[in-house]
Amino acid sequence: MHGTPVSATPTTPADPFPVRRLRVEVNGASFQVIEQGEGPAVLFCHGFPDTAETWLRQTRAVAEAGYRAIAPDMRGFGRSYAPAGAELYSALHIVGDLVGVLDALDVCSAVVVGHDWGADHAQRAMVLRPDRFRAVVSLGIPFQPRGELSTWDALREQGLGERYYAFGMMRPGAHVSFQPAEKSIPSILYWLSGSPSPDRGWDPVDSSRNMLRPSPVTVPDWADPAYVHHTIRSFDETGFDGGLNHYRGAQATFDLMSAFKGVLIQQPSLYIWGTADGLGKLFHPSPPTREDLLPLAPGLVDVIALEKVGHWPQHEAADRVSSELIKFLRGLDLPQGPA
Repeated sequence: MHGTPVSATPTTPADPFPVRRLRVEVNGASFQVIEQGEGPAVLFCHGFPDTAETWLRQTRAVAEAGYRAIAPDMRGFGRSYAPAGAELYSALHIVGDLVGVLDALDVCSAVVVGHDWGADHAQRAMVLRPDRFRAVVSLGIPFQPRGELSTWDALREQGLGERYYAFGMMRPGAHVSFQPAEKSIPSILYWLSGSPSPDRGWDPVDSSRNMLRPSPVTVPDWADPAYVHHTIRSFDETGFDGGLNHYRGAQATFDLMSAFKGVLIQQPSLYIWGTADGLGKLFHPSPPTREDLLPLAPGLVDVIALEKVGHWPQHEAADRVSSELIKFLRGLDLPQGPA
């Protein structure tokens, strides 16, 4: 069953690039979607703990540049479908959501942009449906093809099974430690960013530098207060269990994608990461070059390292991210030279 739009929030005609908020039906489930602009489609996928509102600076920028920005609340978040079972959060389910959103909006193909878990799902979309996703921009998470070991088993082999932060987030009842949202959301935004001193910021393998320490600020100076308040309200309403199921569903993704073992991203891609991001430091002890990552993504156009930026580049370096994104999008439309 293809998705179909069911309702839309009225917009203000005075704005030439109004934000349209839609409810769409996808495979019998309801999703909240932000849409802005007209032109070739750019699909934005957020991570944890977040909603589609995280992309408003970028959706505006690409709309003004002549593109159609589409950003759903991902499965388990915000006002979108949130099934209880962790096995329903595999990349195959979520890529199905993304294809359904495109179908609902009569979009044949899109460039997909992802951050955090959204980047991981966007990368799987490139592998699973190259007919629908023509290019990808990944923020904060480098692509790794499906290998012999799952992410979790690889971390265990490295001796990080008791130290890596995500193992705690997968345990039953882990959502309780994130409540209330008015405390956890400011903490996560602050400690994962480039705002703390390097010896105080979040470290994914050091529990003394965890993401839920009390934040010294309610709204970091790089964040829009309206975005922070929206995120707090959203998780007050939904809780955190749906979002945490993206961690719990990663093993199902590995198990279900054995037919795609070793498949690389051949389409054009761009990787953007913050050098002050704790995950980035773990993934990249030495800053990677394009040549370093080309064996995994032969269509990689560039690697953009953002100095003094942490895990939230779409906020901490919003203008730079938007400009790099638009540069990438325009490059896709350039005439191809001789082979």
